[in-house]
Amino acid sequence: MKQLTLNIADNKFKAFLEFIKTLDYVKVEDNKEAMEELQSSLKQVKLMREGKIPKQSAGDFLDEL
Repeated sequence: MKQLTLNIADNKFKAFLEFIKTLDYVKVEDNKEAMEELQSSLKQVKLMREGKIPKQSAGDFLDEL
């Protein structure tokens, strides 16, 4: 089986996902929780880059682990 990585616009992602689930030759692994967590993390990174939320030091990050 081959894998393919696609970049889909946020506003079209849900519709695209529903469409490809209808194809019998495509296997979609549902990692909804992981995807939501990843999207949340990416939003936080964007806000940090824009200076809207404070950045965390590497030491503080490692302390959380």
